[in-house]
Amino acid sequence: MGVVRIFKNKIEDSDLAVDPLLFFHEHSLIKKDELIHIREKLTEEIRYMTDASATGYDDDRGAINLCLDSQALKNVQSLVDEKKKLNPRYVVVVGIGGSSMGTKAVQEAVLGRLYNQVHSSPHILYVETVDPDSLEDMYRLLEEVLEKNENILVNIVSKSGQTLETIANAMILLDLLKKYKDDYQKYVVITTDKESRLWRIAKQLHMDTLEIPQKVGGRYSIFSPVGLFPLGFLDVDIQSLLAGGAIMRKRCLDKNIWNNPAILSAMISYAHYIQGKKISDVFLFSMDFESLGKWCRQLLAESIGKERILPGEKKLVGITPTVSIGSLDLHSMVQLYLGGPIDKVTTFVSLNQYNNSRFVPPYQEFNYLVKNIQGRSLEEIMDAILRGVKIAYVKQKRPFLEVILPDRSERSLGQFIQFKMMEIMYLGALMKVNPFNQPRVEDYKRETKRILADKK
Repeated sequence: MGVVRIFKNKIEDSDLAVDPLLFFHEHSLIKKDELIHIREKLTEEIRYMTDASATGYDDDRGAINLCLDSQALKNVQSLVDEKKKLNPRYVVVVGIGGSSMGTKAVQEAVLGRLYNQVHSSPHILYVETVDPDSLEDMYRLLEEVLEKNENILVNIVSKSGQTLETIANAMILLDLLKKYKDDYQKYVVITTDKESRLWRIAKQLHMDTLEIPQKVGGRYSIFSPVGLFPLGFLDVDIQSLLAGGAIMRKRCLDKNIWNNPAILSAMISYAHYIQGKKISDVFLFSMDFESLGKWCRQLLAESIGKERILPGEKKLVGITPTVSIGSLDLHSMVQLYLGGPIDKVTTFVSLNQYNNSRFVPPYQEFNYLVKNIQGRSLEEIMDAILRGVKIAYVKQKRPFLEVILPDRSERSLGQFIQFKMMEIMYLGALMKVNPFNQPRVEDYKRETKRILADKK
């Protein structure tokens, strides 16, 4: 198998063709000539992406270089090794949106949604929103651990350092730690922008910090310490995760659009958008990929749903993302997808190889209920279901793309994540919006702060 080594500014690989992510667009219902025409709209952006690939984090597109940052990887691994000496029963990630969603997506995709139930400690918890009932259950669980003189590790993640939900939850958990630990600071890691207010407070309190590069937005930050620290703590192979990202980075910088899955997918989405198809469904055929789908949902919605302002033009644009899980949502949504309006573009995401295989045992009585499944593996049955769905989509002339991951390894997930991030950057250029900001998110924050101030 090829070995990928991470360096500051380059990648050396012995075999980029090993276990590649596969991308198919034969059933997109977009003609080749149309894609060639759209490609002209990306000439400038392709140059910008190439330039950004050589300038570290000087550009908003700098997130594409995170997978090559060997110093950040070294810093994260060093702190992981140090904090593991505390032997925490739980790692608690306190963050919301891009500060937690990517971490959860990779953790569940690689280690499974039932990680806490089937693995020994450290377990992981995510404290995201300010739901008082949910937090109370978590608080009681953590307090029981501390009462037994065991340890927890709290990782507070906020790019701005001023995220309302994150800071509220962080203060509650820090107060809990202080009740049981005189040296509570060493059980805390702060991940934020360098020199943010949270960074400065962490330094004053002698807490360990990890830096998010200033121009890397939260939804693009999985390959930064935001994701690497908690994932590394769970023994996810973060170097392989980055190596997968580096492999895909090279593919998605290719100026030949037919070799570049990010450009192809972006152009196809744009072509359908201008035809009136403004819903994008990511249909993932793995239960453990649900959070990965939600990360894709945030990436598209927050990056593309904007007010486009050009000379003489002001227009609201956006593509509505949805997430479906196979085969679960074949029994809840597929009637709409195959029988409703043709206003959606589907991307099927599946695995070439599952981690496990279990066979349906022979029970003659049950053969009268469903034929031809006894003695078949669940993997074989799932593959037949997916093939059946795709045939139905073709017959109904419903457009779809297909992504096949080699497996559930860190390298495969790294490829997928880098592909989707770079796709959105190209799509932003086609839609003529800034895919790196989220100005309307600030609206609710301002109003919430005003309401809280008025109640004093």
